[in-house]
Amino acid sequence: MIATALIFMMASQAQEPALIPTPARLEIKSGSFNLSESTRVLIDPQAINLKTAVAELLGRALRARKSSRNKLHLSIEKDRTSMGEEGYHLSVKPSEITIQSATSKGLFYGLQTLRQLLPASIYGGAQASVWAIPCVEIDDWPRFPWRGLMIDSSRHFMPKSEILKFVDLLAMHKMNVLHLHLVDDQGWRIEIKRYPKLTEIGSKRDFDSQGHFGDELYGGKKHGGFYTQQDIRDIVRYARERYITVVPEIEMPGHSQAAIDAYNELGTGDRPGVTDEWGSHGNVYNVNESTIKFLQNVLKEVMQLFPSKFIHIGGDEVSHDQWQLSPSAQALKKERGLKDEQELQSWFIRQMDAFLADHGRRLIGWDEILMGGLAPGATVMSWRGIDGGIAAAKAGHDVVMAPTSHTYFDYYQSKFRAKEPPAGGGYLPLETVYQFDPVPSVLSDAEAKHILGGQCQLWAEYIPTPSHLEYMAFPRAAALAEVVWSPKKSLDFADFRARLVQHLKRLDVLEVNYRRLDPPMPAPIGHWSPAEVSEQLQTKEWEATPALHGAGTYDVLFEYTVGECRLDIAWVELLEDGKTIARDAHDGRTGAQDMKNQYRLTLADQKPGSTYLVRAGVRSDGGTDSSGDVYFIRSP
Repeated sequence: MIATALIFMMASQAQEPALIPTPARLEIKSGSFNLSESTRVLIDPQAINLKTAVAELLGRALRARKSSRNKLHLSIEKDRTSMGEEGYHLSVKPSEITIQSATSKGLFYGLQTLRQLLPASIYGGAQASVWAIPCVEIDDWPRFPWRGLMIDSSRHFMPKSEILKFVDLLAMHKMNVLHLHLVDDQGWRIEIKRYPKLTEIGSKRDFDSQGHFGDELYGGKKHGGFYTQQDIRDIVRYARERYITVVPEIEMPGHSQAAIDAYNELGTGDRPGVTDEWGSHGNVYNVNESTIKFLQNVLKEVMQLFPSKFIHIGGDEVSHDQWQLSPSAQALKKERGLKDEQELQSWFIRQMDAFLADHGRRLIGWDEILMGGLAPGATVMSWRGIDGGIAAAKAGHDVVMAPTSHTYFDYYQSKFRAKEPPAGGGYLPLETVYQFDPVPSVLSDAEAKHILGGQCQLWAEYIPTPSHLEYMAFPRAAALAEVVWSPKKSLDFADFRARLVQHLKRLDVLEVNYRRLDPPMPAPIGHWSPAEVSEQLQTKEWEATPALHGAGTYDVLFEYTVGECRLDIAWVELLEDGKTIARDAHDGRTGAQDMKNQYRLTLADQKPGSTYLVRAGVRSDGGTDSSGDVYFIRSP
């Protein structure tokens, strides 16, 4: 949990404060406010949960006092409604700090900003005497109402303690949605009282796969776990106190193998087992009335636990093979006049949409719910790029943008994958996350209003532990937080990265296992193109002399950029004046799926005036349409 003790110390605040996300308007004034245990705290009686927030964010030593010359005043001001319910005004003067907002939520976010004006050590509970807070005037409000992060607890179960830690981290970054992916082929993670076998059977699998890309390694380790209904209540209550909405995802009609194994009558064939293999599988719920009723009964209990307006039903990657072979599915299709299985899937989703609407909720699903026609009240979470989101917005539906290109945090954070833990396959560096704009330029102003915001995804096939989850999330989540909160015109990656250096000290104090920042990536030493490669093994050379910096170990990285065919690499050599002085030979490839595409060469001594080349044996697999870059980088 985020630290609760107030610490006091003298602090020099000469430079611009490292606020993340950056506020809409920041003006630095002269002077400072001395925050100490004698500071008087005034909290508007209309404010909700603010006494707890002040205690947790600024420390329990701060408490309301009858008299003091310097004071912290939190007030609800109805004339601040133009800033929205999450906006706030923060003023720090030598004798007074005031935070004003139309709502308690806005005051809470103002407190988060005030906390970032203090030294990073406040997050850990150190002790001192006085803090000097720089005088500032801040007006701030979010760009989007949906600022989310998804945790996949189905593939690897994450304990409640880690979920609560993430709630605190989201609040710190002014994010307001925690999406919990609770159900999939690899495990059912939420207790449903009416159907106990969902967790008795569906929450356990015999093996826990390691590795990826079809090369899973199987050991004897079993995997399991689920949240009790009391766990869920605890998480929802804890999040609500921090103004975070928890959105549950109950996958249907696909990604349902764990549930079908628990209650075989929900499927179309034999018991499939809770799978220990990653990826999407072909088992789907049948379309019988009893199955629809079963899932709606599940949703009833889910709605009792989660007060969120939105209930996520998945709807992605649905195989229609079983429906095509199912007499009952084909009979329903004929009875309803549905032309194909896509329309049958749409019919299925519409049953859930109407059911949730009858209970005052809204259905949200992945962009495949567009197939066969979108249910009337549905909201689309666009993950297969942005086209689904564009189509939904143009049709008048609300959208949350979550494309793989910018928000899939299970992807690698470095091109040097050999130095990274296993990940989901793509490459998503910090800068690319920061370049994300949830509003496509093709939308009109009226259509753009349907873009609720953006969300990052932490799919957990290759994230087995809480520390690994944190490594994949941060600092990329800080970048996304700024993108979805701050005004578009104020976004500047160089400025963000400079502020991030200070911000990471806060994560250090909070013991977050974030990924350290990389030095800037050098330019490639060369490229390959379709005109330069064939399906036969051939030799390619690139000049490496300018990239050499004396004796040492160097890494050669082949990075596919575009094309239909991957590049296979057999060996790599370093040549000095035409003579081979170092060699690394192993089978590697780079393409949609990279594997061992990094080669290591050692230079014993760099001779002045000599010419150095990198030579490699390469071939393009399946054709010649392959392009990419070659990097030559000194290994740290």
